[in-house]
Amino acid sequence: MANPVQFISQVRTELGKITWPTRREVVTTTIMVFIMATLASIFFFLVDLLIKTGLSAVIHLVGS
Repeated sequence: MANPVQFISQVRTELGKITWPTRREVVTTTIMVFIMATLASIFFFLVDLLIKTGLSAVIHLVGS
């Protein structure tokens, strides 16, 4: 096991190898995530509404 000073030195070396995203990349991917989350929520809302309407119709037909 390496001593703490060696470990911290190795961590700093590894951190220097990281390629960080640019501000523009972060903003673009964040906007894409919000758009995809919105589209997914609309899709699942519509599917839920369709299932609810279909089940209500079936229950109304059976109950009559």
